[in-house]
Amino acid sequence: MNHDASPAGSPPPSDSVTPSDLPAPTPDAAPPRAPQENVWINLACNAILPGIVLTQLSKETRLGPVWGLVVALAIPLVYGIYDLLKRQTWNVFSIIGLVGTLVTGGLGLMKLDNFWFAAKAAAIPMVLGLAIPMTLKTRQPLIKALLYNDQVLDTHRIGLALVARNTVAGFDALLRWASWVMAATFCGSGIINFVLARWIVVAPPGTSEQTAQIGRLHWVEWPIVTLPMMAVMLFALFRLLKGLEQLTGLKNDELFHPAPVKEPKKS
Repeated sequence: MNHDASPAGSPPPSDSVTPSDLPAPTPDAAPPRAPQENVWINLACNAILPGIVLTQLSKETRLGPVWGLVVALAIPLVYGIYDLLKRQTWNVFSIIGLVGTLVTGGLGLMKLDNFWFAAKAAAIPMVLGLAIPMTLKTRQPLIKALLYNDQVLDTHRIGLALVARNTVAGFDALLRWASWVMAATFCGSGIINFVLARWIVVAPPGTSEQTAQIGRLHWVEWPIVTLPMMAVMLFALFRLLKGLEQLTGLKNDELFHPAPVKEPKKS
């Protein structure tokens, strides 16, 4: 019998400790969160500012159509790169804004028929609407970027509660429901965009009158398309939160990250 062996349950000598002897990390330790993105800056850089540049600054008396397109593309591109470096994750809305600006400006430069401008107005929300359910089984479903993301919800805590209560399947069904609601919303907005563009943008391509009509379309879309879409997104988010409360047993405020504790000012 070897009397030098350590008694049962006692730790091994310090010189014989291996990585497997170290305590495993606790499952409650949440991974570090990416810095939170400012929603208003996101909206401004990916939608509002490129639209203003294309409609107001791309006239011949100002930047001109080519440089107007370059500046409009630079805004979501620079913001997307900055956000990638800061949060270490791709900004879906910067990619959408970049593609939308490129198509809008490109069609303006090519001076194509207004039908193709209307097709572009419908294409982006239609493609996004179709992509939402198609990405459900991928590593990064779009519905998570839109509604269920760690910038808004404490996804780590929710995930632990779902596993503990064995309700992951119910959560998957809830995400599928939200995905189809959002898909129908985006596809419907694409159809409305097409109708509005065909109705409002009727001037000859490449003219200042067409540019003014594009600007008018941009503002008409807000009450007719954008605001209803936001209302549907809020409804889907509300239903998602109620479903998560039932599946996890967490209360509404427990689904979100706790507010940061402000340190008292030093006198």
